[in-house]
Amino acid sequence: MEIIFGRNKKEQLEPVSARVTGKIPAWLQGTLLRNGPGMHTVGESRYNHWFDGLALLHSFSIRDGEVFYRSKYLQSDTYSANIEANKIVVSEFGTMAYPDPCKNIFSKAFSYLSHTIPDFTDNCLINIMRCGDDFYATTETNYIRKINPQTLETLDKVDYRKYVAVNLATAHPHYDAAGNVLNMGTSIVDNGRTKYVMFKIPATVPGTKKKEKNPLKHTEVFCSIPSRSLLSPSYYHSFGVTENYVIFLEQPFKLDILKMATAYMRGVSWASCMSFHREDKTYIHIIDQRTRKPVPTKFYTDPMVVFHHVNAYEEEGCVVFDVIAYEDSSLYQLFYLANLNQNFEENSRMTSVPTLKRFAVPLHVDKFGVICCNFPAHAQDSISRTSLVLYQWTLRKHPSEDGSSFLQNAEVGSNLIKVPSTRATALKEKDGHVYCQPEVLYKGLELPRINYAHNGKPYRYIYAAEVQWSPIPTKILKYDVLTKSSLKWGEECCWPAEPVFVPTPGAKDEDDGVILSAIVSTDPQKLPFLLILDAKTFTELARASVHADLHLDLHGLFIPDVDRSAEKQTPAVTQEDENSDAPITQQA
Repeated sequence: MEIIFGRNKKEQLEPVSARVTGKIPAWLQGTLLRNGPGMHTVGESRYNHWFDGLALLHSFSIRDGEVFYRSKYLQSDTYSANIEANKIVVSEFGTMAYPDPCKNIFSKAFSYLSHTIPDFTDNCLINIMRCGDDFYATTETNYIRKINPQTLETLDKVDYRKYVAVNLATAHPHYDAAGNVLNMGTSIVDNGRTKYVMFKIPATVPGTKKKEKNPLKHTEVFCSIPSRSLLSPSYYHSFGVTENYVIFLEQPFKLDILKMATAYMRGVSWASCMSFHREDKTYIHIIDQRTRKPVPTKFYTDPMVVFHHVNAYEEEGCVVFDVIAYEDSSLYQLFYLANLNQNFEENSRMTSVPTLKRFAVPLHVDKFGVICCNFPAHAQDSISRTSLVLYQWTLRKHPSEDGSSFLQNAEVGSNLIKVPSTRATALKEKDGHVYCQPEVLYKGLELPRINYAHNGKPYRYIYAAEVQWSPIPTKILKYDVLTKSSLKWGEECCWPAEPVFVPTPGAKDEDDGVILSAIVSTDPQKLPFLLILDAKTFTELARASVHADLHLDLHGLFIPDVDRSAEKQTPAVTQEDENSDAPITQQA
């Protein structure tokens, strides 16, 4: 595991030409831009956790059948301070850094005070986000770093707090058809409240001069949800969206704010202040984007930890959503570098298996448990709301009837889900709450991606990394949620990154396109390479091998060359994201 996790990676500052075997589709023109940890030791100091490593950006530029590779460390304030000191001096979530012991007592006191309400790192190592015409490296703190996607140069440092009151934010935003960014973050004890804030950043700012067009200045908060606990908010890595709703899971993997405030003085990391409460529930919040308010019914499921939402959509009065779920938080514990050693395989067997689960939530449930659907607009003025709800439900389920038959009140313990696409259930309880039980679709996959043109809509295919005996990917998987069948690609000593789907121009079929994945090789006789698969058949079309030090990355996006005659300008992007990386000009 040392070659993958422990060794610092060398930058490839100038583009290097790859050796291409096979044939790259002529239409595939653009840049695969990726992000992930690349440096875990600075001088004699070492990070504790793999997710703490300094961000290393890398890219594969594909043009006219040729591929060029380059990589560069994100020149964050964190990176600069560490390199200048030749030691880790900026704290990360799993590694607490301490001042020079030679500093005087006043300097030490100031350091302790500054960590009580921490100013988090700008080591943005998780993903790449598009915002308007700009691209940003992102992490889960309040900081993002603007970058040049062509040269990988680090540009402006942006603090979300200047535009929206959040201390933490996800690195997995969503995009609507217009390219607007939808994201959410946690506001910790702001005016006596801890809440989850959902905000939107516009793709464009009409009516302003070009130099003043900063979409971030026009960030809009459209909903906030109070945390169930003032001092123990939920940790979350992503969220789901449909055309009309946002899905947020308040899971029992929690941050202890009081412990975090004293972590520096106690000599422990902020990560040690996170804990999984297996006696608690996972609460499912459904937010209506039209009313900007949560659906009032209380939905919940069993305790679990979700890092990645796959997709969500609306069907027959329900929200259906797919997630990769763990039974506990053991995945995070596994990635401490102390566990990534020769005993890694044995250690990983103790980790909860990532499982693809499908949930279904009835959109509206009145106090009697009746499922309420949207009713015909033309009838709103002539029929009571209750009658309309029952009228529409009756016509949908029994089109031959005239709507005079009324749905009987649902009984306690009855299943409120009748949609054909899932066996998931939602059971009415005495107090009016609804207990949601998922359908298990597949065990052993992570880093899910889809054709983002189908984000928030009914879809069929998931592209992911298969993880059988450990959470480290060994194969790439295409899973069909309709037939429950799969196709796989794998090769000895090859460790694939998250697979990114790129659609064929003008494609009509959901899987008409290619899969791109950066492959790290642990075989010294085999160079690392960019893999290009036919997304339909999962057969290899081409690979581009590079003489470079590739690292196992986390997330990223593909930026298509829309106008090659204007390469000096920022190109349009394929809007992507775990659920946030895919075409933005209607695909993203």
